[in-house]
Amino acid sequence: MPSFDVVCEANTVEVKNAVDQANKEITNRFDFKGSDARIEQKERELTAYADSEFQLTQLRDVLTGKMVKRNVDVRFLDIGKVEKIGGDKVKQVIKVKNGIESDDAKKIVRIIKDSKMKVQASIQGEAVRITGAKRDDLQSAIALLRKEVTTLPLEFNNFRD
Repeated sequence: MPSFDVVCEANTVEVKNAVDQANKEITNRFDFKGSDARIEQKERELTAYADSEFQLTQLRDVLTGKMVKRNVDVRFLDIGKVEKIGGDKVKQVIKVKNGIESDDAKKIVRIIKDSKMKVQASIQGEAVRITGAKRDDLQSAIALLRKEVTTLPLEFNNFRD
């Protein structure tokens, strides 16, 4: 039976490249001269440091701009709240989402079942596997999910015939 997986994964190499490019631009920008503004990356967690909240927003803008140029969807970024750290300095934790949460997976399964298509959807860990008898049914399921689910940056991979 033909099948494919619906996943929500950011390309970690492109995220790292975007962070490196953002840091390079920040060190060269005039409005960041003499400041301790930077972005650090640990696995799927980015930490932005700046001297003020205004600089922090500028830092985020540079980062999102670089991510867009590297074709990384900014919906992967889960921006935390601003924390003060000693003096005037602030930091902000930005998490990079990986995998589909169970609530969103259930929502995707519900959309597929409500559509009355001849496909089955099942939750497989952090992905949703969709199987069907015909390839055309699977392609229409992909089109349906692209139209209905706009809050998540979904990807469709592992297509088997």
